Amino acid sequence: MNSILRIFSAALMAVLFATSACADEVRAGDLVITQVWSRATPGGAKIAGGYLTIENKGTAPDRLIGGSGDFAGKVEVHEMAMNNGVMTMRSLDKGLAIEPGKTVKLAPGGYHLMLMDLKSPLKQGDKVPLVLEFEKAGKVNLSLEVQGVGAQAPAGADHSGQMMKK
Repeated sequence: MNSILRIFSAALMAVLFATSACADEVRAGDLVITQVWSRATPGGAKIAGGYLTIENKGTAPDRLIGGSGDFAGKVEVHEMAMNNGVMTMRSLDKGLAIEPGKTVKLAPGGYHLMLMDLKSPLKQGDKVPLVLEFEKAGKVNLSLEVQGVGAQAPAGADHSGQMMKK
């Protein structure tokens, strides 16, 4: 009887953990968006970075073209890259392509959202409403989870690369 109870308990825990992991994912058409986060900012800071993972489960490409939120005057899609030994950052005026069957990570040091003209500091633990705009999937409402000042990834996540190929 004890072994049956243990198996049942283990199965129940697996279901609960799977449910909580899926709760942080947002679907928009063929896109699955997860791990939406930012870092806390010091008082007076007017910019911050926004990070997330986008998976295209469809057969057609889509494009992240921008975003908005009441907390910032402007939200743009940016890229950081090394050019001749110098780190550069630029706005992706035509947006960021999300190819079918691929996963794109917006993470520190690579693709990211540039959150500009912040109206107040982002505080660790806050969940800030953010709207992303995609060429095909349209506008998507998300919640930006604010991590600590030096965070490299959201709690419990692995942000070891900018783009993973599936």
